[in-house]
Order: sequence, then structure tokens, then C-alpha cells
Amino acid sequence: MVQLGLVGLGKMGFNMRERLRAAGHEVVGYDRNSAVTDCGSLAELASALAAPRIVWVMVPAGEPTRQTVAELGDLLSEGDLLIDGGNSRFTDDKKNADLLATKGIGYLDAGVSGGVWGKDNGYGLMVGGDAALVERAMPIFDALRPEGPREEGFSHAGSAGAGHYAKMIHNGIEYGLMQAYAEGFELLEAAKIVDDVPAVIKGWQRGTVVRSWLLDLLVRALDEDPELDDLEGYVEDSGEGRWTLEEAINHAVPAPVISAALFARFASRQEDSAAMRAVAALRNQFGGHAVKKVGE
Repeated sequence: MVQLGLVGLGKMGFNMRERLRAAGHEVVGYDRNSAVTDCGSLAELASALAAPRIVWVMVPAGEPTRQTVAELGDLLSEGDLLIDGGNSRFTDDKKNADLLATKGIGYLDAGVSGGVWGKDNGYGLMVGGDAALVERAMPIFDALRPEGPREEGFSHAGSAGAGHYAKMIHNGIEYGLMQAYAEGFELLEAAKIVDDVPAVIKGWQRGTVVRSWLLDLLVRALDEDPELDDLEGYVEDSGEGRWTLEEAINHAVPAPVISAALFARFASRQEDSAAMRAVAALRNQFGGHAVKKVGE
């Protein structure tokens, strides 16, 4: 049994606490939401843990994580360990590790995949940091990862930042996979030769080379709404796709699928595209092609 402090009890953090407790570990959670928190502050959380302490942070990436790490750095002591399991940019990890190292506090970054299904299915984990610290936290990782061989649901990716870097690339791949399924769905709908699109997609779940968990989730969505009419085609991005493309540029690695998927998300947010208005105007100017006026 391991004792753990868990900061951030949102959709992911709450379910992680439940999975860890089900595995027999003691978890003291802190969240600003009084309905789910186990203590009233980060200071109370630190006081509730026995040294040497392990604290896992699951708060939004960027400034919220940086502030939380800095505050915990003042509350924890030499020999303690902090794990950032959020979607932080990998460039933040060395800064966090260096800051905590001045106080003798260890640091690991953990890319976590599994979403709201992780409580029951387990979470894919990609971890960066010192090997001795990874081994120390392994009972936690083993409780969170899916059942089966460790190497199929957990990886020690490298030094500080490697875990979040691996998760960033994972999410970039996810962008491309989702876009491919989405375009296939739209083409099946548009062609009209297929009478039952949800049935076709459901039929891909076994035996085909495109079967996957993402496909299973698309089938689930179509079971609830066969034509997805209840949804708007507006898609946000959480940052990892942009960061992945920046890295592709930095390393001169072609990434046309991921870039197209990210730009498709940008296009989904445009009610009226200035670029497409310009294309229409140009076609009309050089070829006399018909244009559609506003209000027609």
C-alpha cells in the first residue's frame, strides 16, 4: 500500500483517485470543489501525508500547473516526490524539475491517456524522469495502468520531459486518426449508396484493419445519435496538436496528416471563412464562375 496526495479531482483526477483506492492505496485528494475534496488546502494535504511524500498533480496545463508546482515546492520537503500528470508542455518539465531539485524534491512527468474510461479500463502512462524515482512510484503506476503486461500500458520514456513529449505525439496521432474516421463517416453519408451508415461502421469493429478503441467510441456515439444531428461540427483543440506540429517543423519531419487534422479543427470554428470568400472572388474574376451572394 502506498500513500499518495492527489491535486485536482476533475474528470480524470476523480476517477484516478477511485481506481487507486480500489487497488488498496491511500489517497488524500485536494480540489477547490468542496464537494469532492478530502482537505481544505494544499498545506493541509501536505500535512496529512507521511514523509517521504508523493504528490500527483492533475490540474490544467500552463500557469495553473506551474503555480501548483511552485506552491507545493514550498510545502514539501527534501526526499519528497512530485508527479505532474496533466497535459503540460514538455518544455515546462525541466524547469519544474530544476526548481524542485534545489529543494531536494524529486520530479516526474507523466503523460496519461484513457479519458473518462480510465477508471475501469486503466490508463496508458508515459513517464519521464530519473529511473530510481520511477521505480519508487511504480506501485502507483501499476495500479493506474491497464491489466496485462506492464510494457503494453506503461513506458519510462526518458529523462524529465520525455513523458509529456511522448503524450504530445500520442495526441497528435489521435488527431489524425479521428479525422480519418470522421471523413469516412461523412463520405458514407454523402454518397447515398449506403443505406445504413452506422451498421457499416459497426461492422468494422471485428476483423478489419481499421478496428480500434476510437472506432468503438464512434460506434457508441452513432448508437446514441445515428446521424450525429444533435451535435455541432465545432471542435476545439487542447494544444498538443499545435505543439506536435511545432516539433515536426523543428526537426524537419513531414507531418501532413496531423497538420491537416489540426487545420480541419480550425475550419470547424468558422461560420464564414474569409479565405473561401477570397477563393470565390478569384474564381469569378479569372473565369467568370458563378458566386453566391450573401442572403441568396
